[in-house]
Amino acid sequence: MPDHISSKTDPRILFGERLIQLRKRLGWSQERLSLESGVARSYLGGVERGQRNIALLNICRLAEALSVSPDELLKFQGE
Repeated sequence: MPDHISSKTDPRILFGERLIQLRKRLGWSQERLSLESGVARSYLGGVERGQRNIALLNICRLAEALSVSPDELLKFQGE
């Protein structure tokens, strides 16, 4: 991670936290979300930990599986 991005402002970490929040709201495991979205579970884990820079197509797949609009995944804490 570049020096100018902290873990509190890194959008990858904030996105991952938001994804976890929405997934847990449904009571789903990572495996369930993986099956529903078609996104590999190991990749999904990396996204949730803020280790992956997720592609727009995968954001849309996850949003559809979670029955939310893609912009809901981008509503990070503090907004």
